[in-house]
Amino acid sequence: MRTGWEPQLTIAADAIIARATLFELCEAFYAEGAPTRLKLRAETLSGTVEALQSGQADLALGVPSEMALTEFQSAPMGTLSFVYAVAPHHALAAATHSLCDEELREHRAVAVADSTQRGRGVTHNLLPGQDVLTVPTMQHKLEAQLRGLGGGFLPLSLAQPFINAGRLVVKTVQRPNRTLRVSYAWRQPRSSGDTGRALRWWLDRLQHPKTRGALLNNHHQI
Repeated sequence: MRTGWEPQLTIAADAIIARATLFELCEAFYAEGAPTRLKLRAETLSGTVEALQSGQADLALGVPSEMALTEFQSAPMGTLSFVYAVAPHHALAAATHSLCDEELREHRAVAVADSTQRGRGVTHNLLPGQDVLTVPTMQHKLEAQLRGLGGGFLPLSLAQPFINAGRLVVKTVQRPNRTLRVSYAWRQPRSSGDTGRALRWWLDRLQHPKTRGALLNNHHQI
């Protein structure tokens, strides 16, 4: 700590964050020769901000902007567009009309579980009485939908390569277009001079629009 570097920096990354870009940032951080250990946490929905609230994370990426962040510093990351997609062999793939909720309810949905440890968490786009396959990550959700195990909303940036390849079919639905505004947030030090060098390094990188955009959209790279 005498050098200004934290012993450890824990980053909670929501399921919507592109892992390729996250690891590229880790590579760049390690190239600095910093003595700080990095710890990555995979979180989803309210579990991402809960990691901050519980002191288990110092920085959270991909926090839904609708969640209250009054006790933390935060800044916008960007907006994600979602599309309803199914596999070509799914029963809804051949539909030529806009799908209503009653039609969607008759088919299994694939949903990513909220990683909160408190209560039941939150869900999006699930209908009462609908069969649900719950999976732990966005990559699991993508694979389940590619296999035709259910339908659901996927970030367009994640789904686009598979749409282009004909492995996913986008269907129009009779509900407002799904968009999600997300932020990144960090634990506020007691004074600005207390911000550790590791956290400051990550915050400096996150100030760049290209970095924020890549964290949300760079899913297709390995």
